[in-house]
Amino acid sequence: MTSPATGTASQSSGERREAARALLMHPLLTTDHAEDLALVRLHAAALRSMFKTVLDYHLVVEPTFARLIKGAVSNDGPARPARRPDGLAFTPTTYTLLCLLSAALLVPGTGDQILISALIEQVRSDGVTIGVRIGDTLPERRALVTAIGQLVSWGVLTETDGTAGGWGERRDEALLTIHRPVLPHLLARPLSGLGHADELLMPDPHLDDQPRRSLRRKLVENPLVRREDLSDGERDVLSRERSELTRVLAENFGLALEVRAEGALAYDPAGDLTDIGFPGNGRIKQAALLLLGELIERRALASAGSLEVTWDEVDAVLADLTARHARAWGDALAEEPGALRGDVVLVLCEIGVARTTATGLLLHPAAARYRPQPRTAPPTRAARRLAGQLELEIS
Repeated sequence: MTSPATGTASQSSGERREAARALLMHPLLTTDHAEDLALVRLHAAALRSMFKTVLDYHLVVEPTFARLIKGAVSNDGPARPARRPDGLAFTPTTYTLLCLLSAALLVPGTGDQILISALIEQVRSDGVTIGVRIGDTLPERRALVTAIGQLVSWGVLTETDGTAGGWGERRDEALLTIHRPVLPHLLARPLSGLGHADELLMPDPHLDDQPRRSLRRKLVENPLVRREDLSDGERDVLSRERSELTRVLAENFGLALEVRAEGALAYDPAGDLTDIGFPGNGRIKQAALLLLGELIERRALASAGSLEVTWDEVDAVLADLTARHARAWGDALAEEPGALRGDVVLVLCEIGVARTTATGLLLHPAAARYRPQPRTAPPTRAARRLAGQLELEIS
């Protein structure tokens, strides 16, 4: 029989794990995630200690928000771009608008609410001072709406009256409420002292002497950790301390560790932490999966080595796939083969099974696990009866 104390401890451990998972999925939690935020606030002290000890992450918990400040994982990790509602990655222009919007919200004298027209006017004025012209064409307004939508999704802005989309399409006015306490915590580190924006993505140099933490970061954040990308210290931890590593990942984040010759991954059996589902729905993911299958079939992918294919070969396979699946995919993909290749390659690189080179695409041995398996219909009653008769005749 479980004692009340044991049951309470187990419940508390489960709540901390759920709170940690929520922070990994949404590093900025606001009142839009009321239940998750309540759990984080309830276990704030334990979560701060755990994230610092396990991953060397800093957790800020305030009454109206919680911000998990992560550190960069590695220079060679997959990109994590912000995405538009249609799934496409932000362009450099959209990132610029996002930064200008955040700066405009911090202008002295700005209240807790602002009209979207006034906010856009401030952004355009600030853009002029840094040599960025922001016009009033429909594509430019839609780019602004996308950047504002990102701030809304983070909980920095709330559409109190009207919507950003209405302003973008018809110039309808909208009233936005600003969650001001969150703004100073959007960036993971201060910009002062940085010479270039790329420095924001550089891994922490002090992690070089902390292979346990750096390996845990890679396993928690990356879909696939390649053995050849690990340092000597990280490979030693993976080999000698696999049991402890498995326990830490499962106990704190509910992740299961899988280690193979080509590398390792920490996967979520529940699927809640997966930000890029693959295989998945949609024409781009279907094309990416079928591309892998075709390339692996054409040139056997050895378990101990990678497979490099040229861009010409990639383009040829994609052209063949779009022709074969034109009815299901439509003509749009065939009309823009360059865009299709870019979108498909981005998916494969994001899940860690491919890398781009100057001459083509480099597939990791782990790509073979995604080889599509054709589904066959179950045999009919007549077919089973015929098979039984054939067996009797043969015997």
